[in-house]
Amino acid sequence: MRRILVVGGGYAGFYTAWHLERRMRRGEAEVTLVDPRGYMTYQPFLPEVAAGSIEPRHTAVSLRRHLRRTHVVTGYVTSIDHAHRSATVRTADGLPRTLHYDTIVVTAGAVTRSFPIPGLAEEGIGFKHVEEAVAVRDRLLTSFERAACLPAGPARSRLLTTVVVGGGFTGVEVFGELLGLTASLVRRYPEIDPSEPRLHLVEAHDRILPEVTERPGRWVVRHLEGRGGILHLGTTVRSAEGGHVELADGTSVDAGLLVWAAGNGTNPVVARQTDLPVDERGLVVARADLRVGTDEHSVPHAWAAGDNAAIPDLASPVPGARTVPNAQHAVRQGRLLARNILADLRGRPPRRYVHHSLGTVATLGLGHGIFQYRRIVVTGLPAWLMHRSYHVLAVPTWERKIRVALGWTASLVLGRDIVALPTVQKPRAAFLAGGEPDLLLHDAVPPHDVAPVTPEPVTTEAAARSV
Repeated sequence: MRRILVVGGGYAGFYTAWHLERRMRRGEAEVTLVDPRGYMTYQPFLPEVAAGSIEPRHTAVSLRRHLRRTHVVTGYVTSIDHAHRSATVRTADGLPRTLHYDTIVVTAGAVTRSFPIPGLAEEGIGFKHVEEAVAVRDRLLTSFERAACLPAGPARSRLLTTVVVGGGFTGVEVFGELLGLTASLVRRYPEIDPSEPRLHLVEAHDRILPEVTERPGRWVVRHLEGRGGILHLGTTVRSAEGGHVELADGTSVDAGLLVWAAGNGTNPVVARQTDLPVDERGLVVARADLRVGTDEHSVPHAWAAGDNAAIPDLASPVPGARTVPNAQHAVRQGRLLARNILADLRGRPPRRYVHHSLGTVATLGLGHGIFQYRRIVVTGLPAWLMHRSYHVLAVPTWERKIRVALGWTASLVLGRDIVALPTVQKPRAAFLAGGEPDLLLHDAVPPHDVAPVTPEPVTTEAAARSV
């Protein structure tokens, strides 16, 4: 029985293992998948998680529930030694384990790209995982709760200021959704004037949404600005220390929330901890049939797909073009990868990956969207409906399709859920605080967000309880 190791449970990895299970003959191969989270996140839904339109767990597809014939290992692959057909895995106990395999599938995905900007590591929240989307939502809702109790001034203004960095699909979608959420929240907080919340979008290039052509991109800029968004194009973040965001063009704002959506970076394990060939960007070199290697020389029994692989784009008219890192490619590559692996095991030639784009679609908030296919551009409510229709069909498994559709229906009828759970990552905070208001407040919000007040002295008994 062949041992197949799948590194990563994202789009490409999940779909590879899922379709291998469907197509394998009994006893033909044994599949092991390693991923640190134990679930696949459907990332196109994360902006709507941040806006409260989708229940967070409905964006996560359980690996163990849906991969019933796959051995799922919850851990990190820290190195790959393909010459000896082995991979080192670090699991929750922190101890390294060695997994041996006959065939490897590298679908580890990408990581959030960051830069050595002062204060970014302390203040920024990424936007690649469902936990980050939940944190963004809770921080924004908590800021409104606290701002409503403060008088006008710097502390209140900081709480009501949000900065989103990144003008690609992720950054623009979360910015549009937060604009919609903010507009909905001010109706629930009569203490806050609609003009007080300030949302800033920062993009290093002079345009946003590079996936669409220039004219639709300009329409998106006008649309977001018309809804109150403040866009800073052609500039970068120089510092974010203490929540004070300084831009290269001289602009500075004090922000209570900094969302970092500035694109993907190379997976460090794939780039540096493997003997598989990688290009100058740290991506695994792959052929059009998803084998690792080149047309002249392929690496036996090694395959790659998704964001960590440099795969030729045979549908592009540009010579040497590579497929762009998005879900549309990763899902289809995973399906083809499963068929090609089994074809190789059965002595048949693999097929090459060719996919002609179905167009690009983005949500810009509830009822707002944009879709482009070649010269056809659709905006507004029709594009938003197209976005929802496409993604409810694209999210894997009928179980998740039904949950997402029901959640959308409930939000449409009942409105957004605006309950924040800021201490969900600190479940023992209330127990340790013993009911002391100052201690509970300290655990609920970051220290620099706390308004300058003179606290009452904490008793010795309360201090002992907080230790």
